[in-house]
Amino acid sequence: MKILVLNCGSSSIKYKLFDMNNGAELAQGGIEKIGLKGSFLKLTLPNGNKVVLEGEILEHQTGIEYILGVITSEKYGCIKSLNEIDAVGHRVVHGGEKFNSSVLIDDDVVRKMEECIDLAPLHNPPNLNGIYAVKELMPDVPQVGVFDTAFHQTMPAHAYMYGLPYSLYEKYAIRRYGFHGTSHRYVSRRACEFLEVPYEEQKIITAHIGNGGSITAIKNGVSVDTSMGMTPVEGLLMGTRSGDIDAGVLSYIMEKENIGAQAISTIVNKYSGVIGVSGVSSDMREIEAAVAAGNERAILALDVYNYRIKKYVGSYAAALGGLDILVFTGGVGENQYTARQAVCEDMEFMGLKIDKEVNWGLKGKEAIISTPDSKVKVVVIPTDEEFMIASDTMQILKI
Repeated sequence: MKILVLNCGSSSIKYKLFDMNNGAELAQGGIEKIGLKGSFLKLTLPNGNKVVLEGEILEHQTGIEYILGVITSEKYGCIKSLNEIDAVGHRVVHGGEKFNSSVLIDDDVVRKMEECIDLAPLHNPPNLNGIYAVKELMPDVPQVGVFDTAFHQTMPAHAYMYGLPYSLYEKYAIRRYGFHGTSHRYVSRRACEFLEVPYEEQKIITAHIGNGGSITAIKNGVSVDTSMGMTPVEGLLMGTRSGDIDAGVLSYIMEKENIGAQAISTIVNKYSGVIGVSGVSSDMREIEAAVAAGNERAILALDVYNYRIKKYVGSYAAALGGLDILVFTGGVGENQYTARQAVCEDMEFMGLKIDKEVNWGLKGKEAIISTPDSKVKVVVIPTDEEFMIASDTMQILKI
């Protein structure tokens, strides 16, 4: 049983092909700059080498057709025919309140996805383009949609409601939805497997931190709160996103700068966060280099970044009524041991003690980084959203 996983962005397509008989990853790669000059496909060979194939790729259907051609090609392919692909799983960013789990895609599901476009106008249209393309290119292959927001649909109303007039929720579904749900679901389950503890009996905080980032509180196997909101802007300081901000500041900036809604949205999404505070970069590796060089604004940006994570961990421990497991994942969570240490320092009051020697230098590996006497187990779990999508696809289709 072979499952192709697609993650379609506005100008990109990431893909992985899995053999779910043994969980093997047969192929992976991605297309960049769709519809732009200099578009290309980059793939990773089984030996780890990268290959870049340039070509004019004007839209998503052409891109997916290109991917299918590569994975069946004599030179770079891993299957002989498209008939070997049993199903396609798609990452879909926003499912609103319509989807609380992954679903088999049919015409009715597509219509409901299209109704969610207003909630994620930058993300859902390219996700749908991938679905349309597969239906055109492989009409007999079943497709499954896996939603970033679905895992968080278990949040209670007191966690997802904003303090706005209730009529706005009724008219426009304005509420907290949360994102990175597939990652939070995967790493929380995997952490319990790794620690050999029952998932449905744990109080877990998962920290998916990188250029984008979110924290989720998970109690007895379900999400009860998460830091991102109706959009991915809310919550942590991120690479280019502001995270939590006084709503009054936005109207103040709009008045002072004489700008409209689109301009303020661009500011908080593209020019804020780590790059906005530091003036250096949105890449945390470049920030750390600037910190080492004594750049004061880079130091400030890193301090704000780490402080926001620590604050959410503390508040979610309170919301959970305690904490059993803290999970770090994502580009920073998996690889930046200095960030993990900064978040965990001075948390002994809640029974959390980090083993600095074990943590130091650890990158991209599953590991326990808390001390043996720590009441809270702190673990690093590399995320694998694509495998989670493939697993959901297999389960739904019962292949």
